[in-house]
Amino acid sequence: MQRFSYRTSFFLALAVSVSLNLIFLLMFLYIRNVVIPPEAPPPIPAQIAIMLLIFNFITVFCLSFVLYVLNFKWLSTEIKPKMRMLLLIVSTVAVTLLLSYLFAYAQAYFSILGFHKPFLLGNIIRDMFLAIFILLTSQLLYLSNKQQQTALENRTLIAENMRTRYEALKNQVDPHFLFNSLNTLNALIKIDADKAQQYVQQLSNVFRYTLQNKEIISLEEELKFTQAYCHLMQIRYGDCLRFEYNIDSRFNNYSIIPLSLQILVENAIKHNVVSAKQPLTVSFVSNDRGTICVSNPIQLKKELESGEGIGLVNLSERYRLMWQQEIVIAQNDGVFSVEIFLSEQV
Repeated sequence: MQRFSYRTSFFLALAVSVSLNLIFLLMFLYIRNVVIPPEAPPPIPAQIAIMLLIFNFITVFCLSFVLYVLNFKWLSTEIKPKMRMLLLIVSTVAVTLLLSYLFAYAQAYFSILGFHKPFLLGNIIRDMFLAIFILLTSQLLYLSNKQQQTALENRTLIAENMRTRYEALKNQVDPHFLFNSLNTLNALIKIDADKAQQYVQQLSNVFRYTLQNKEIISLEEELKFTQAYCHLMQIRYGDCLRFEYNIDSRFNNYSIIPLSLQILVENAIKHNVVSAKQPLTVSFVSNDRGTICVSNPIQLKKELESGEGIGLVNLSERYRLMWQQEIVIAQNDGVFSVEIFLSEQV
């Protein structure tokens, strides 16, 4: 509320003063030209009317400005609401009566109309109505601003919570990937030392990608990494594992969450038989909906490999947090598929 104290008070007071004096001017012209007969002399000369209008503008502006500043100062204090409202009303009434009296004397001093009680009473009544209007508008502005601040704080907390949860999920993926890569390397060392050496070389390139600290990445970069990972898997499985790519190049600059495709490849290999009798083919296909579909035939292992079960649950939660999008998981005609959202956001 501190930012309301002066700048906002000035513009609000200016708007109130201009509006009221415009009304007074229209009323004066209406009475002068319509109500009073043309042959009758006007009750107030034009020069005095202009002077009164100027005084009225200054009076309303100054009173409005002081009352808005006073209201905003009281509303920003850390005291009990009931006590704050009582002090606000008392101070508003006191300041209004004092300024109304002072302005009435000043106006009488600079004009030829003089000072009289009906004139003072009229000013006080006008200023009290003005004070009530300012009191109500101050409350509305205060409550509106407080509501906006609360909503902003809530959005900030939600965003921070989402970022924390996302980072936790991301940090969960990296050691999971390392653990599985080392298991694969361990198996290769026992089978073929030369392939194990190639695997280590490729693995070092792959880990450069995983060590980057990005929340989103282009599809083109993700595909390069996924193809490198698939190459690692082919070192281990040979012709038993195949990959097909049918991705439109116009989606290359679209964004995707890092490791999304790699997790799906890993998930397919983990749960399905990969052998010479039953080779596994993993397909990557883009479509006009701005998504990419990763699919494989269902040829489940009798006994699943042990693991932490991060995979699809983790991936789904990351997309939900980042873009409020759901990945689409389906099983149709013996084919398991996962459809991932691509964002145009860079």
